[in-house]
Amino acid sequence: MTTANQSQQDRVLDFGGFPGRWEITKSTDDTDGEFLEMRFEIETIPEDGPFVHTHPHAEESYEVHSGVLEVYEDGEWMEVSEGEKHVVPPGTPHTFRNKTPVELINVHTPATQHEAFFRRFHRLVTERGVSLPPSGFGDIVLIAMLTVEHEDDIRAVSPPHLVFKALAGLGRVLRYDLPD
Repeated sequence: MTTANQSQQDRVLDFGGFPGRWEITKSTDDTDGEFLEMRFEIETIPEDGPFVHTHPHAEESYEVHSGVLEVYEDGEWMEVSEGEKHVVPPGTPHTFRNKTPVELINVHTPATQHEAFFRRFHRLVTERGVSLPPSGFGDIVLIAMLTVEHEDDIRAVSPPHLVFKALAGLGRVLRYDLPD
């Protein structure tokens, strides 16, 4: 359950632009790990979206409340419009993008450690200045390190996970560190 000292502010992950504002509407604690639910408000995401990835042990769903979200799955882009929902099965390579503003509910079932991943990802952007999309070597290495630390939750497909593992190893050698 949500603790008394956990404010609504703790649930808002505002990236200050791309990829917009995310709000944890049902945390891992709220659902006893059954799922993580977040509300996304995203202005636009560039042509290719985040790297193509899988969630090995969780399904991910997108329920669009306004606008149009484009979801890449099985080598094709599809549109998910207002009032529609799309579910990505566990282990399925996917990503998303949008050309106009979109609001949606995003759910990972089961929650696994997705909330911790997203909170750490948010800190990389807001506290460490990692740019999105990543524009420098350090940004790429830190995102690879975070992804590899959460490989039971998210695995890169394109670029391949092996590349992320190599970059993460290089980051450790160079003494890069991640937020807790």
